[in-house]
Amino acid sequence: MKIFLDTANLNQIKKAIEWGICDGVTTNPTLVSKEALPFEELIPEICRIVPGPVSVEAVSTQAEEIIQESRGLARLSENVVIKIPITEEGIKAIRVLAQEGIKVNTTLVFSPLQALVAAKAGARFVSPFIGRLDDICHEGMILVEQIMAIFNNYGFDCEVIVASIRHPLHLVEASLIGADIATVPFPVLEKALKHPLTDVGLERFLQDWAKVKHK
Repeated sequence: MKIFLDTANLNQIKKAIEWGICDGVTTNPTLVSKEALPFEELIPEICRIVPGPVSVEAVSTQAEEIIQESRGLARLSENVVIKIPITEEGIKAIRVLAQEGIKVNTTLVFSPLQALVAAKAGARFVSPFIGRLDDICHEGMILVEQIMAIFNNYGFDCEVIVASIRHPLHLVEASLIGADIATVPFPVLEKALKHPLTDVGLERFLQDWAKVKHK
């Protein structure tokens, strides 16, 4: 499973890359708004240091405007992927952009049929938001299972990005299902590295090593 970092923070991205576990990045307007750099400088800099896809969200709502905005975003870097919400206007834009070779990540997916429609329109990625479904007492991972089954049935060339991950268990569940990608907030990724028994074991080993006799 590929791990993307769900952030626009350069320091967090650099750390994850140093760990060797960052395959890509997803951003959105909320994440970008938290950073000091202007958008036109921030995205190219993220693309410079990230080895894989970098999702950047189009904020237009009408198909023709989405298409024009997406073309401009795609020119920022060759590894930019355009995030487009699953709406009627969004689907029209996805179809055109896919035919032009511009990769699209269809976002705000909350049903298997939305994912199916996006894949048929030519989306390269779909992003089911599992945490937001959990928030309203729906089991988000069931949606991921359904989408994976549909895509496997028909051989769609469209990868599933498990999004809206809230805690390490979401990451475990996504990997057990066999999701293509999980996009993870940096604090969750940090927690994935840690376990209290690891800390206890390391402390004990270091204490014992201090007792070892040396020539």
